[in-house]
Amino acid sequence: MSDELAFLDATAQADLVRRRKASPAELVQAAISRIERVDRELNAVIIPLFDKARAQAAGPSLPDGPFRGVPFLVKEIFAHTAGDPYHAGMKLLRRLGWVEREDTYLVTKFRAAGLVFVGRTNVPELGSLPTTEPDAYGPTRNPWDPSRSPGGSSGGAAAAVAAGLVPAAHANDGGGSIRIPASECGLVGLKPTRGRTSLGPDAGESWAGAVAEHVVTRSVRDTAAFLDAVAGPMPGDPYFAPPPARPFAAEVGARPGRLRIGLMTRAPGDAFPIHADCVAAARDTARLLESLGHVVEEAHPAALDDPEVGQRFTLVVAAWIARDLDYWSERTGHTIGPEDVEPMNWAVAEQGRACTARQYIRAVDWLQSHSRRVASWWEGGFDLLLTPTLAEPPPPLGEFSARPGDPLRGFRRALPFVTFTSPFNITGQPAISLPLHWNGDGLPIGVQLAAAYGREDLLIRVAAQLEEARPWASRRPKVHA
Repeated sequence: MSDELAFLDATAQADLVRRRKASPAELVQAAISRIERVDRELNAVIIPLFDKARAQAAGPSLPDGPFRGVPFLVKEIFAHTAGDPYHAGMKLLRRLGWVEREDTYLVTKFRAAGLVFVGRTNVPELGSLPTTEPDAYGPTRNPWDPSRSPGGSSGGAAAAVAAGLVPAAHANDGGGSIRIPASECGLVGLKPTRGRTSLGPDAGESWAGAVAEHVVTRSVRDTAAFLDAVAGPMPGDPYFAPPPARPFAAEVGARPGRLRIGLMTRAPGDAFPIHADCVAAARDTARLLESLGHVVEEAHPAALDDPEVGQRFTLVVAAWIARDLDYWSERTGHTIGPEDVEPMNWAVAEQGRACTARQYIRAVDWLQSHSRRVASWWEGGFDLLLTPTLAEPPPPLGEFSARPGDPLRGFRRALPFVTFTSPFNITGQPAISLPLHWNGDGLPIGVQLAAAYGREDLLIRVAAQLEEARPWASRRPKVHA
């Protein structure tokens, strides 16, 4: 049964359970078998939870939610699960054997949906790079080409889903960490609107509101159904997104109407060239959208070209990473020093420690003003913005490694991988990466669509229309179950 299930999406697997064609225990055991057989080539699932998963799937208390019995993986940042290891990619926490005692709000919603957690996935340390190569656990490999990165920070999640180990996996996104690995692994990756999903109870926000929680999936219908399962405010959240007019799943198959879509294929500010494969993917999607009746024109928000935005956002991220190290020093009782973290994160944290309160508030205030300028473009008559997801195809592993005397090399190298994604973390707008293109080397090249604040409904309608016009479900990577 394992191979028959490997590339069914979560909706299809849940339907098997509802129709009693498969039991939760069978689905979970099949996923465990796939992980045991295939993950040795990928290193995506770093913390197996197999015994707990088997017991949960066979037990009488499994919730009767929309994904009852579907095997699922949880990313090793933000969403901790009660009684399980939690390391955030840090070798210190792994060495200490750190375990969290409670579920986060998001995890509680995942459980209520009937999902069964079969493991936790690899991440870069503190989620600070668009690749997944932590010292703590070693690199995760891209199933389309194991010599290449699967992206990050949700690289373990994306590699596992792309290889057919599970149908969907938890992911989160502070500068592109859902969309980057979705692009590099050939998946659907939606970053929701700011406040659509909760970071509680441990946090109200992270990276000044840039971080959003969701999943990576193989189908648009799964992405929509998962959003229905986890969206909505929780007690103490500092803000929340406007509620949808109807369930997001109802947008799949709904006609989007004739849309006006801007196309941007150069880097903001023309800061560097965009790889021809990535430009070709966006332009090909533009032609597909036109064939579906939409109007596409070369246009984008002028504010995206502001050269100050990267500097301001980097300051915010550095301050938060410095705070992360302080947080873990406080919680563990171990004063974290440079020997406890990777050189890049220590160097970034040092920059954050040098940031004054006034500088931080000024940076946040500037980014909020910038967001209003970006958002005004949608108010001016455009419905969506189309871009490449990334400026380059999936890079070789090791591209982001620090060098002696240059600990910030990886941080600088990250720029082409966040240039199109991070603007919508800053503004809080929803954006989705879709697997509509593969290059001559057989590597997936994602395209991104961004909508106005709160308009995931429109993204889902158009994404489903594109999926219907150019299906990707039959594609298989080199390493798969």
